[in-house]
Amino acid sequence: MIKRRKTKQLTIGNVKIGSDAPISVQSMCNTDTRDVNATLRQIDELTERGCELIRLAVLNKDAAACIGDITKKSKIPVIADIHFDYRLAIQCIEQGVSALRINPGNIGKRENVEKVVKLAKINKIPIRIGINGGSLEKSLEELNIPLEEKMVQSALGHIKILEDLDFDLIKVSLKSSDVPTTIRAYRLMAQKCDYPLHLGVTEAGTLKSGLIKSSIGLGTLLFDGIGDTIRVSLTENPLEEVDAGWGILKSLGLRQRGVNFVSCPTCGRTRIDLIALAKQVEERFKNLDLPITIATMGCPVNGPGEAKHADFGIAGAIGEGYIFRKGEIIARVDEKDLINTLENIIMETYK
Repeated sequence: MIKRRKTKQLTIGNVKIGSDAPISVQSMCNTDTRDVNATLRQIDELTERGCELIRLAVLNKDAAACIGDITKKSKIPVIADIHFDYRLAIQCIEQGVSALRINPGNIGKRENVEKVVKLAKINKIPIRIGINGGSLEKSLEELNIPLEEKMVQSALGHIKILEDLDFDLIKVSLKSSDVPTTIRAYRLMAQKCDYPLHLGVTEAGTLKSGLIKSSIGLGTLLFDGIGDTIRVSLTENPLEEVDAGWGILKSLGLRQRGVNFVSCPTCGRTRIDLIALAKQVEERFKNLDLPITIATMGCPVNGPGEAKHADFGIAGAIGEGYIFRKGEIIARVDEKDLINTLENIIMETYK
């Protein structure tokens, strides 16, 4: 069992972050925040898929003015993503946002930082310090030390600004597009502070390459017990980010939502279209909200035994297949009836 790192705990909206709270799944809308209806539609879709926190880009005062309407109607807490302009942060807090992503060292004069922090403290609005390995302060970039050390120094500098103002509702991220650098940065940061950490591999890429990088980076850290919220950053529909986030958490036994799917690789023993069958099984049961494992196996020789840990499964044969439960074959069915029969058995079991 994974032993998670103990941290301070904070609350974003109704979602607890850190310590023994469940690791939350985040995403970011790719809509124009000024288009309130489009943004709310996407938030609804993401919420239904399992997103628990949503971040919105706030590029200007017009976008910030729309935050109030969005936060009132959003089913999940809204985080405002702001760069450089402290006035946008103040506007978003006044509009009812649940958290900010803003680096205090990048918003100008100390008096501006004080204005933001004072209002955030009054309204109990957490601030995420988001460090990106590709956009560090010039003074740090010139240092002859590893990138991950520069990232941690940057984070600690921003944290000190907030702590000096008696503010500790802090969450930290240290993202790089390089997976080993990301892992080393988070591990080092975990030794330096007890604030919750938001995990991500930034600019991870498109669906295929991004999933690989994020799974390795986030999976390694989560297995170490590091991480309190996650976002799988993909150049793709944000719905894929949420699916991937849950997939990573489920694979490590850290969260459970819906069905866990397993299927064997194809081999010379397979006499059924296993690839198509496995995809059909996932499609049929993707919205089934039961904490069960369903297996799709290629042959009746090894299938039921190798997948005996699964609650239910299919083992393919020539023109037919076997339905099994916990490794025991319970039905022999024509190929065309396999998925319907499996569904009937599952529904009957959990009616």
